[in-house]
Amino acid sequence: MNTIMRKSVLGIAGLAVAGGLAAGPLNHADATAPVQAATPITAVAVQADKPDMGKLIPHGVQGAQSRIDLSDEQVENVKAIIAATKKAGMDERAAVVSIATALQESKLENLGHLGERNDHDSQGLFQQRPSSGWGTVEQITDPEYSTTAFLKGLKQVDGWQDMPLTRAAQTVQVSAYPDHYAQWEQMAADLVAEHWNS
Repeated sequence: MNTIMRKSVLGIAGLAVAGGLAAGPLNHADATAPVQAATPITAVAVQADKPDMGKLIPHGVQGAQSRIDLSDEQVENVKAIIAATKKAGMDERAAVVSIATALQESKLENLGHLGERNDHDSQGLFQQRPSSGWGTVEQITDPEYSTTAFLKGLKQVDGWQDMPLTRAAQTVQVSAYPDHYAQWEQMAADLVAEHWNS
């Protein structure tokens, strides 16, 4: 009886050990499989989150393009313009037009009155003028307000989505230098691609 019991116990122990060896590598392979599969999926998702350049620059850029390095404050102004654009229910292209306009007007700096260097009473990111009805000084030096005011003007331009950037911006801004907005289109598109979903 002891011999039969001993053989049974050893047989069961042998099965447990064999089962453990078989289960060990299988469980190990199962544990690593999702990690390996998740890496490519995450990389694709990050790329898919960026807006399509064809949507950001549907007409291609016009002329030589300019680029500047941005301070943290200027980047925050980019993010404020994007946030205001989203809040206004407008798309990435509207953000490109807005950022290119602010790059031309103020280099994305929320400018106060510049004294003798000031263009009349122009202030803020978009160099809007209180005397032209854009709002009070406090309002037009608020990035959200000034962007919303610019976008309100843009919405009133029939077919702005189908216009070259410089024409859409100029129709709202009525600048003495209407062609200067075009030079910032690529940089504005790059900034929207980088920050739209950040």
